[in-house]
Amino acid sequence: MARSRGWPPDPEPFEVPLVDNHTHLTHVGDVLDDGAGDPGVAAHLRRAAAVGVGRVLQVGCDLDSAPASVAMAAAHPKVLAGVAIHPNEAPLHDGVREVAPDGLEPHVLERHRVGLDEAIAQIAGLAGHERVRTIAETGLDFFRTGERGRASQHRSFREHIALAKELDLPMQVHDREAHAEILAVLDADGPPPVTVLHCFSGDADFARECAERGFFLSFAGTVTFKNAHYLREAALAVPVSQLLVESDAPFLTPHPWRGAPNGPYLVPHTVRALAQVRGEDPAVLGAAITRTSEEIYGPW
Repeated sequence: MARSRGWPPDPEPFEVPLVDNHTHLTHVGDVLDDGAGDPGVAAHLRRAAAVGVGRVLQVGCDLDSAPASVAMAAAHPKVLAGVAIHPNEAPLHDGVREVAPDGLEPHVLERHRVGLDEAIAQIAGLAGHERVRTIAETGLDFFRTGERGRASQHRSFREHIALAKELDLPMQVHDREAHAEILAVLDADGPPPVTVLHCFSGDADFARECAERGFFLSFAGTVTFKNAHYLREAALAVPVSQLLVESDAPFLTPHPWRGAPNGPYLVPHTVRALAQVRGEDPAVLGAAITRTSEEIYGPW
């Protein structure tokens, strides 16, 4: 849904270099009225760099944004790419047209006329590019997908797990209202060497279960939302060595700008909020998160 609020102001520059571990710069127009107000990729990167977010991982999770993300990473040295078929895309590729729980009929685009097996094959072809450093984002999303679509999501998730292991790439997992099922699939199939719970949405108990398995937990602007006490408790349950941060831009803008468009330049707000929750120095926490990002995804 388009948003009418303007871009939030720039935060104070961060004390140490930061990395945005998950962003969707190809989707900025989706949250703006008629796409107006998107300054373009280069401007987003400059704005982020000016406040200390010098590198981003751009995620393309459909057959339009995945090749665009690879091209973006090839053109911009401060951008790496992730590619996958989003769990909400998987049923559409499988021909499932069920009405979502909120009554919204999934919009079938030309890309959905490609079968799921072929869609994943196209992702596999893109994933071999040297600038692709993660299979992202895949997983399960039971918020909008009913029973008929869940089989497609499970099949897609398992195929992506196999692809990440085959290519020895990290995998970023999308998990919405499917915590137990996510762990069940990963336990049954065996996770890739590096598994990241992108935009972590569970409570402290789930965070501990993930951390015990060696997974990394990436927190977005949702951790700053007033009603997200459970996320702040989860952030306390994660060892700093398994903690990451992301914008998930243009979505999930940190408080107090919730509902406005988001950008990588707002990541400092989330890091400072995490530091406050954990009782840690923001610069020390930020430096640790950046080191972990580099260890997972390699050099930009």
